Amino acid sequence: MVAIIGRTGAGKSTIANLLLRMYDTTGGEILIDNEPVKHLNLEGYRAQIGVVPQEVFLFSDTIANNIAFSADVLDMPTVEQAAKDAAVYDNIKELENGFETLIGERGITLSGGQKQRVSIARAIVKHPQILVFDDCLSAVDTRTEEEILHNLGYIMQGKTNIIISHRISTIKNADKILVMDNGEIIEQGTHEYLMQQKATYFELYEKQLLEEEVSEN
Repeated sequence: MVAIIGRTGAGKSTIANLLLRMYDTTGGEILIDNEPVKHLNLEGYRAQIGVVPQEVFLFSDTIANNIAFSADVLDMPTVEQAAKDAAVYDNIKELENGFETLIGERGITLSGGQKQRVSIARAIVKHPQILVFDDCLSAVDTRTEEEILHNLGYIMQGKTNIIISHRISTIKNADKILVMDNGEIIEQGTHEYLMQQKATYFELYEKQLLEEEVSEN
């Protein structure tokens, strides 16, 4: 699990777009299993990636079909397990029509947190080799966030998980954290190592801790 953190405009989402080959690098290169990403079959490569973007897009269809969108077939046990792993199963079952509930364009019948979790379920239902979370846990509470990240630990074992966030609570348990500023990686390491450096990451942590204390009071 690699985490990328930094202030707004630091370049976090640009890295996600480069990984997905939404556009290519103008210098240097991106390697997947030591193979330049430009040499890989684009369709086959993207088929192995699950992405949860910042801006959630849901179709005007049933919740089940939204979750199963990236899968080859609608397999309800798999869909339900993905919903459980994304911590949204209980919310769905409480709806009058459960997984057959029709949601409006962009999921307007769901709360922000529910939309994000349905989007997470859609990304993990196909068991991707690479999973990219682009700041997609902002609308869920800390307890739900911890549950989702805990589940991801099992789902993505032996695979690549990239979490982009501005919230340190989301990424502090990552194997490696990259701190970005103005398009550059300025620090990298584990949470413990970066805290010891007392530099940018430490300052972000202290600031967020203070903001949390103020909001609680």
